[in-house]
Amino acid sequence: MAHVVQPLDQPSNYKDSQARVDRKRQNEMLSNSTTLYIGNLSFFTTEEQIYELFSKCANAADGGGIKRIIMGLDRNTRTPCGFCFVEYYTHTEALASMRYVSGTKLDERIIRCDLDLGYKEGRQFGRGKSGGQVRDEHRQDYDPGRGGWGAQAQRLEVERRRAVEERYADAQDGPGAVAGGGEDWKEIETSEGKLKRGRSPEDEGDNARMGQRTRTDEVAEVDRM
Repeated sequence: MAHVVQPLDQPSNYKDSQARVDRKRQNEMLSNSTTLYIGNLSFFTTEEQIYELFSKCANAADGGGIKRIIMGLDRNTRTPCGFCFVEYYTHTEALASMRYVSGTKLDERIIRCDLDLGYKEGRQFGRGKSGGQVRDEHRQDYDPGRGGWGAQAQRLEVERRRAVEERYADAQDGPGAVAGGGEDWKEIETSEGKLKRGRSPEDEGDNARMGQRTRTDEVAEVDRM
């Protein structure tokens, strides 16, 4: 059955595109590597959580343990962007983490572990155009653990909102625009504390004409008497 079940402690076919080594040399380096690349992390996972999980595969009795953890950062904001490097003292510990930790949940996310050629300064920064990881540039789903929508989806939403605002502005300034309400319809507070509509000049004219008709009717009634 050994040829049927794939070993869990074998590295994937991933190859760092910026590594200037051929495939043969890469395999030799991975066979002795003590560094793991950890992917699919939440942006909110802390270094302490990572240390607690991966120290379960450390073997301090044989001189091992976690040497250091390098958190992956957004190149522009310097905030975590979903990956890290875990460096052990021995190759055996790195293989144990691939066997027992890769595929498990951390912060409700299934994380992925892979042997790495070794950390070099500058690799802690995301390689996406917006500063984060490339995979988040093209992600179309909503993932709260990875900052919400992907960068591409966020740009499309911003462009959509800008287009709507421009159309709305054109409708406000163009012909046939609806005028705002007049000043005659302001509500005022009466002595009883109730609100009513304020009088307009037209109301004053109507009341004057109404008063004039009332006085005329009174004079006519007196003449009949």
